[in-house]
Amino acid sequence: MKHTISVLVEDESGVLSRISGLFARRGFNIISLAVGSTEKIGISRITMSVIGDNRTIEQLIKQLYKLVNILKVQNITNIPCVERELMLIKINATKFNRSYILEVANIFRAKVVDISHNYLILEVTGDPGKIVAIENLLSQYDIIEIARTGKIALIRESNINTELLRTQLNNKKKYVYS
Repeated sequence: MKHTISVLVEDESGVLSRISGLFARRGFNIISLAVGSTEKIGISRITMSVIGDNRTIEQLIKQLYKLVNILKVQNITNIPCVERELMLIKINATKFNRSYILEVANIFRAKVVDISHNYLILEVTGDPGKIVAIENLLSQYDIIEIARTGKIALIRESNINTELLRTQLNNKKKYVYS
């Protein structure tokens, strides 16, 4: 199962290296990694996606707490969160497919951040599912390059799980229209 781990660390050189070393020694592959400053000076948030079972992830979290400069570690996989990712995608946009690409960009609320005679660069921000969906739609065209950030996430203080609400709403619609 894919887990999302949020780690608050002190801004000191070598922190990320120690964390990635721990993961490497344990045989874990970090699928997604994003690091950035927080609201507090001198503290950064690291958001990682890793694959493992619950027991293994618990052990990994205990090991993370043993590292220097680690302030807080949370497995936020099953906690209602707001998750976002950013993708830049460069596409070969000919006169034959440009309007379709722009239509898809509009539907996904992507921004055109660069345009030339033969290429478009789109900026897409959203939950990881949205990123995968637009990439899949545009994969039928000549994608030249993709750059993606890792997933970032913050826990919802409202404790409302929008994914669960979306699933329930879709199930109600299926029931009504059946």
